Amino acid sequence: MESLRPAGVDPLVQGPVMAAMLALIAIEALLLILVFRRRYDAGETAASLGVALGNIALRPVNRLIITAGLSAIAIFAPWQLPIDSVWTWLFGFVGVEFCYYWMHRFAHTIRWMWTTHRVHHSSGRFTLATALRLGWTNALSGEWLVFAPLVLVGFPPLVIAVLLALNLLYQFFLHTELSPRWGVLEHVLNTPAHHRIHHASNDRYLDKNFGGVVIVFDRLFGTFARDDGSEAVRFGLTEPVTSKNPFVIALYGWWGLVGDLLRTRTLKAAVTVLFGRPG
Repeated sequence: MESLRPAGVDPLVQGPVMAAMLALIAIEALLLILVFRRRYDAGETAASLGVALGNIALRPVNRLIITAGLSAIAIFAPWQLPIDSVWTWLFGFVGVEFCYYWMHRFAHTIRWMWTTHRVHHSSGRFTLATALRLGWTNALSGEWLVFAPLVLVGFPPLVIAVLLALNLLYQFFLHTELSPRWGVLEHVLNTPAHHRIHHASNDRYLDKNFGGVVIVFDRLFGTFARDDGSEAVRFGLTEPVTSKNPFVIALYGWWGLVGDLLRTRTLKAAVTVLFGRPG
């Protein structure tokens, strides 16, 4: 859903904020190498930045499709909530968080959507650079349709886009192993400790902690998991993509999907390939 950012937000993200993100990525790398004496995989970071560049290049196309789709849906809304009301933004925050949770959950459990989202989980490292490893086919995978009910009940698309942009900006800071636990805030907020479990490929941690800013909906719907320390957390996909080529990383899932689809012999099998669970 990164492509839902409104045009007014893009220059900020591509300018000072993006520069700050790159600076923080460099600082994290130095801390890991010099202070914590850990191995830092520069190749993984370079691959993530390459995927990010492709995402930025394709963002106008994704945004055009998503904007056109949500604008068409907005025609059927019986009213539009006032954009200058604090209540619109407060209830909009709750609505976006709720829809984000389900969009993210669907992106892990419906193969058509997972084919785009798996790009974000393809790194075997959990660093700030991983946050920028986003798929290129957001509009095609249909994640944005999960937010359509908010448009239909009257939330302006701009409100949804701004709140989602802030949601994703917040999540950038969750992609690090250097953060300590956040104490009582961990009961409500999504934190680096929670999000590292989301990126784990251990069987016990698969499809957990889908929240954006808050972790409340995971607790409500039974998808919350905490690192209990019983086994080392492994990052990446259950079937790793070893290539550092951004094109392979971004498109590998689609190649597999098309290949499996071409091998089907019935409509039921084709539907299962497209919309069944990944794997």
